[in-house]
Amino acid sequence: MGPVGLNLAHWRKSSYSGGNADCVEVAFGSAAGVRDSKNPGGGHLSVNPRRWSGFLAAVKVGRFDRP
Repeated sequence: MGPVGLNLAHWRKSSYSGGNADCVEVAFGSAAGVRDSKNPGGGHLSVNPRRWSGFLAAVKVGRFDRP
């Protein structure tokens, strides 16, 4: 079981997934949660919401792009 804030959270896929089942899902509560959409019952990774926002900002500016 994750934090109480994620137990009943609404999980959603990226709009970029195109309906594909091979995606990650994210939810927000007392933490940001990330899980595999193919195995939603298999658990999730809980991340501090501020850290998650920082990660997304870095992705958006291309910090993790391959050369």
